[in-house]
Amino acid sequence: MLRIRQLREDKDLTQKDISKLLNCTQQTYSRYETGEITIDIYNLIKLAKFYNTSTDYLLGLTSNSKPYEE
Repeated sequence: MLRIRQLREDKDLTQKDISKLLNCTQQTYSRYETGEITIDIYNLIKLAKFYNTSTDYLLGLTSNSKPYEE
């Protein structure tokens, strides 16, 4: 999940910062970034809202980073 790493680094945030947002350990978040484990849908939605993007963008299904209109 390279995109979640890029978004985090673009905002100068640490893995620990994002792990607090997701209520998980830094080690778990690190494993999300490397793709070692799959991020659950609830945390994926939290990240999409936090970064103001779509889950499709985070998953690499689109190159359009703009969120979908509600």
